[in-house]
Amino acid sequence: MQKITPFLWFDNNAEEAISFYTSVFKDSQIKFITRHGEGAPVPTGTVMTASILLNGQEFMLLNGGPMYKFTPAISFFVKCADQEEIDYFWEKLTEGGTEVQCGWLTDKFGLSWQIVPEKIGELLHPDTPDKLQRVMQALMQMVKIDMAVLQKAYDGE
Repeated sequence: MQKITPFLWFDNNAEEAISFYTSVFKDSQIKFITRHGEGAPVPTGTVMTASILLNGQEFMLLNGGPMYKFTPAISFFVKCADQEEIDYFWEKLTEGGTEVQCGWLTDKFGLSWQIVPEKIGELLHPDTPDKLQRVMQALMQMVKIDMAVLQKAYDGE
């Protein structure tokens, strides 16, 4: 049982977000959607809440109105097996969004993501300070992460 579930507050576009995120993440499903009935302050049938699974991680979504916005203070860290997977998630999640730096992006809903190689921990915790300095110098020049460049920096090439 997952004890902690991210709860995402959308203005009026939770249904679009559900479709988008479940199309980006291959192993996804919609667990449930609740909709507003007649007499609600929004059109009948509008999504009120939903639960989706993205690669086994549950997310709750709410159409809560314009009071709150996402900020980069909270982001989702996507570990990628290889450059192909980094490229895939980068392309999909930046569509209509903004590229930031060092593998960070903001999607079209304003949600922040970090698209990183699984071995980022190994690269950022090397056995020598020189390796860390080279990797950080390379990383700070990137927008989308390039694993080959990071590995060369790590190896001192």
